[in-house]
Amino acid sequence: MHPAETFELVFTLLLAILALHWFAERAKLPPSVALLVGGGALAFLPGLPVIELDPELVLVLFLPPLLMDGAYYTALAAFRRHSAGILSLAIGAVVFTTLVVGLVVHWLVPALPWAACFALGAIVSPPDAVSARAVLQRVKLPRRLTTLLEGESLLNDASGLVLFRFAVAAALTGSFDAVDASLEFGFLAIGGVVVGAVVGGAWTFLLRRLGDETLMILASLILGWAAYLAGEAIHVSGVISTVTAGLVFGWYQHVVFTASVRIRAGAFWHVMVFLMEAMIFILIGLSLRGVLERVGGFETVLATMAVPVVGVIVAMTLARFVWIFGCDAVLALLNRLGFPIDDPLGPRAATVMSWAGMRGVVTLAVALTVPETMPGRDLMLVAAFAAILVTVLLQGTTLGLVIRAANLSDRGVRPALSLAQAEAAVAAAQLVAVRSQAYTDDGTLAHPRLLEGFQRRADQAFQNADDEDTFVDEITAHYDLVLEAVRAGRAELVRLHRAHQISDETLHDLERDLDLEELSATAAKSL
Repeated sequence: MHPAETFELVFTLLLAILALHWFAERAKLPPSVALLVGGGALAFLPGLPVIELDPELVLVLFLPPLLMDGAYYTALAAFRRHSAGILSLAIGAVVFTTLVVGLVVHWLVPALPWAACFALGAIVSPPDAVSARAVLQRVKLPRRLTTLLEGESLLNDASGLVLFRFAVAAALTGSFDAVDASLEFGFLAIGGVVVGAVVGGAWTFLLRRLGDETLMILASLILGWAAYLAGEAIHVSGVISTVTAGLVFGWYQHVVFTASVRIRAGAFWHVMVFLMEAMIFILIGLSLRGVLERVGGFETVLATMAVPVVGVIVAMTLARFVWIFGCDAVLALLNRLGFPIDDPLGPRAATVMSWAGMRGVVTLAVALTVPETMPGRDLMLVAAFAAILVTVLLQGTTLGLVIRAANLSDRGVRPALSLAQAEAAVAAAQLVAVRSQAYTDDGTLAHPRLLEGFQRRADQAFQNADDEDTFVDEITAHYDLVLEAVRAGRAELVRLHRAHQISDETLHDLERDLDLEELSATAAKSL
């Protein structure tokens, strides 16, 4: 394909993303569903070239920044508190699903070697980080379930990739040693943590010394790829290295970034992650044509692969239910026996967790890396695409309904201070700082209005903390009025500019102030 044609294709995909995302919002569908289906439809348009995804490029291009973004915003305290549950899902559920799918595939296709069956199980076993993010952004879950799903999506790709590599090696060489595999998995995981911590710490140290805001934002973008490539270069888990670096960076960004950098970086990351997620789903849809052509067409799929593909989808879905409900039953039993490791989820929460198992880009990328000489390669490609299509279309569109039907309540660990109490503590610290500088050396009050303003703010914050129910209603009305004032100010500012009474520079300066005021009010109202 000519470079100009490649650019035209990318431009067309960007237009398609805009249209499909707009349609999804109007139709109240998950955008991932519209993008996946739209990409599949575009794949068969006359004149459009067959899209061939380079699996290695897809993984290294898309996965690190998306993992980095998820880790950056992860609540580290909650992550540590629920680490046992996260590891149970990220490792235990992936291994269990691999075994179950492998057994079912071998039962349905006895001629397929065991190692190839388990390789297929490893391909479809890990739920996808991008698919999980795309759905979780639009549903409301209790904190514990959100932490478990986000933590699982950050780590399970590493488990699936390692299992797949072992299974392929066993299929091609005819030998497999479980002890060696376990030791190597431990080395990959621990090594990934060490590399990620070193890269994240070094990056944080360097960021403090860059100074320039644009360079700091660029450096934060590069970090994900740096951690991933460093991990892969040392032959440890690049996924775990990236997640660890993101957790380190997310923990220290509050003291490294200035307010301006944080606002600008947040806006930049939001658009970039949106484009990457959207591009992944539309590229998966576009790859449908290439997958079908590679395996002999849709008729061949229906005639020779329909039954095992359905078996794979049913097996991987039921395996997740069995694992989550089984672990929950073990937790309940241990609690009754006097060993309270953690509270069980309960059947309703366990159902939600079990249904939130969408597959995505990692499943397809891994399937595309299967060697040409691997037995059952065509079945693996079709099963991988079918797993993505069914889970995104079925589970992605119905997860919100399942959550609403479960009617879950948030009974997680509550922080020591509520929002109103935390605001009161911050206001008190600000008042102390202003009071210490408000007087001159001879005791004269130099900043009366500033002191009065911070005193009033602190008094109001403590009053709100004492009566939080009234505070919520008052704060909503307060910021509604602030936003109305901002809108009026912006309209007057534009009128003055259009009447040539102020310069462009004055317009931009005052508009920035109004924008920051609006962002602050909107954020405060939504808390």
